[in-house]
Amino acid sequence: MACPTPSGEGNMYLAIKKKSGAEQGFTYLSLLFIIVLMGLAASVTGQVWSKVAQREKEAELIFRGAEIMRAIGGYYQSSPGAKSYPKTLEDLTKDSRYPGTKRYLRRIYEDPFTGKADWVAIEVPGGALNGVKSRSVEKTIKKGNFPSELIGFEDKATYSGWEFKYVPPKTANLVSPGSTGD
Repeated sequence: MACPTPSGEGNMYLAIKKKSGAEQGFTYLSLLFIIVLMGLAASVTGQVWSKVAQREKEAELIFRGAEIMRAIGGYYQSSPGAKSYPKTLEDLTKDSRYPGTKRYLRRIYEDPFTGKADWVAIEVPGGALNGVKSRSVEKTIKKGNFPSELIGFEDKATYSGWEFKYVPPKTANLVSPGSTGD
């Protein structure tokens, strides 16, 4: 059997058809179109995940703020003698008014939006604090369906507007309505 030669005698080489310019352009455009679609899909996925992450931070802010608010309420209600609010958030982790260790919080929670325990203190006259709020000025997603203890959150546009304030319950009026009190 003769050995194939490039001259064509007994040539067993297969001829490879070279693509025309129009076919190469179509492949290039198809590849660009696929890349654009993948970019759009990644962008939409990123936006969805961003909203999911913000909703999780929002739920965590509500939980942590409400816990601090309840701790302030516990501090206030368990005051020996006259009722008083804590001077600092650290007072909630160790109540120095008692000889033993009394805690209303194990630790001061971090603000989920700032990542630090840098809450803005809401003060009553005299410098004690009755609440906290976030430093975040991001726009809220949640607009309604708040727990009943969180009054006034519905109309706030930013997270810094959500004030987790402890308001003591009103004392019952000992004089019945309609009586003169004599």
